[in-house]
Amino acid sequence: MNLTDEMKKQLLETRVAFIERTGVKALELERGHVKLMAPLKGNENHIGTMYAGALFTVAEVVVGALWLASFDVSKYYPIIKEMTIRYLRVAKSDVTIELTISEEQIGNILEEVEEEGKAEFVLEGEVKDVSGEVVATSRGVYQMRSFG
Repeated sequence: MNLTDEMKKQLLETRVAFIERTGVKALELERGHVKLMAPLKGNENHIGTMYAGALFTVAEVVVGALWLASFDVSKYYPIIKEMTIRYLRVAKSDVTIELTISEEQIGNILEEVEEEGKAEFVLEGEVKDVSGEVVATSRGVYQMRSFG
């Protein structure tokens, strides 16, 4: 299935109502590289900083963005098996997260999912505030699965 960049952006930002409510936006959606932003506005906690759940959300959904940008969405889908997040400091601004995987990693995932029906992989990310300070780190164990 050939999706335009705008279609990918729309799917990521609006397909899941919860994601849409958080205001997560795709800043970059390229094969092997994605960057997302979550706004502080609308995601504040009781002390005016970013709610921990919003930080978790942007750290988790970034793999969905990577899937849209790097894999054939008509053949494969990702699931999360395990996710950990470490909150390092409060976020007082919008936050971003970037993930990059190589063509070799994409090829290895595709090869394994074609042979086994699924492929397991680990991705780690850093959620940063607008000054570039890391406010949280994440580690997710994911599976790419084949529809067929």
